Amino acid sequence: MEAELRSQPETWATAAGLRDEQAQLPAAGQRIAVVGCGTSWFMAQSYAALREAAGHGVTDAFAASEAPVLDRDYDAIVAITRSGTTTEVLELLDQLRTAGSRARTVGIVGDPETPLVDLVDTAIRLPFADEQSVVQTRFATTALALVRASLGHDLAPAIDQAAAALEEELDDELVSAEQYAFLGAGWTVGLAHEAALKMREASQSWTESYPAKEYRHGPLAIAAPGRVTWMLGEAPAGLSGDLAVTGVRFEDGAIDGMADLVRAQRVALARARRLGLDPDSPRNLTRSVILPS
Repeated sequence: MEAELRSQPETWATAAGLRDEQAQLPAAGQRIAVVGCGTSWFMAQSYAALREAAGHGVTDAFAASEAPVLDRDYDAIVAITRSGTTTEVLELLDQLRTAGSRARTVGIVGDPETPLVDLVDTAIRLPFADEQSVVQTRFATTALALVRASLGHDLAPAIDQAAAALEEELDDELVSAEQYAFLGAGWTVGLAHEAALKMREASQSWTESYPAKEYRHGPLAIAAPGRVTWMLGEAPAGLSGDLAVTGVRFEDGAIDGMADLVRAQRVALARARRLGLDPDSPRNLTRSVILPS
């Protein structure tokens, strides 16, 4: 996990330069759905928010197991999957093909030698970002770097900030916290969900995640000394003041959300090591979820 985590600035830069692959993503104006499972679903959420904010058209994000794509008139379906073997994603793509859907299917995949490649019209292969650890880090963020670059984002600042985040000394108070609540806004809501998932997977920690403005609608009740509320992206006005009276640590760095996600990944890894856990083989988890037929 550490080696893959630390490689992210390099893999983001590679993805940013893949102009031919970026051109294979759905064109502006097309109505699309983006699907995935777990981490890939959270990246789908970020992609959807970014694409709509850029004015490229309706973009919905769904967990593959709950995606109503057969009932809606999409021009394209984008499936994100590191392994290319996730059952729910493959079943959905097979259903689209069997139903004769007119929607073009695009797969963003880490391992190109997998069944996904034969089920999509276009496969965007990112083998340089594939991973061995069960806990995903670089494939997810590299896929997001690819789509951000396709939308015209300059990733140089994010790459530089991530490189700096990899070298900074982690505050022990941040690593030893009792509980974490990750918040996001717009495209960083998906990153908040992903940061929480990393903390759960790697270190079995108590974590929650919310759109930032939703945090005050109940979850604020758990803010207390010894806990962390972590904002990825720009915080809503007044949130820091509301948190100050609770005694919670408010982590609110003025850096790109993807770079801040790298910081959260590092904390998850540090906590796992402190607890004597193996983040490459988390309890009850496997690299890909393959369900019985």
